[in-house]
Amino acid sequence: MRAPQPAGTGTHPGIPADPDTGADKLDDKLDDEDYPAYSMGRAAEILGVTPGFLRGLDAAKLFVPQRSAGGHRRYSRYQLRLAQRARDLVDQGTALEAACRIIILEDQLAEAQRINAQLQQRIDQTSEHN
Repeated sequence: MRAPQPAGTGTHPGIPADPDTGADKLDDKLDDEDYPAYSMGRAAEILGVTPGFLRGLDAAKLFVPQRSAGGHRRYSRYQLRLAQRARDLVDQGTALEAACRIIILEDQLAEAQRINAQLQQRIDQTSEHN
């Protein structure tokens, strides 16, 4: 996860200019899934949940939002997608902590399957060359 960039001299406040091209890094931040662009209020509004629901996701350790300089929670697009998955499970009657655990386990399984597929591909390539 990338940390917020320090204030720089680009044409956008707080977005440093690329020293090689002079181009702003704004596009990088807009495309960065992990950039904490949303306040708690805005995130709750987008998801149609209460701020308490978002605090519950933090307490259940689904994710840990970054904090602004003033200590306010800030959410990334990736975290909003996780929160939406949790909300969908809760709306279907799953307890919040159970929903968070399900999402964590699903993501761990998907990562293990991805690694397994990569390793299997290496094994296949090695056997073809022998």
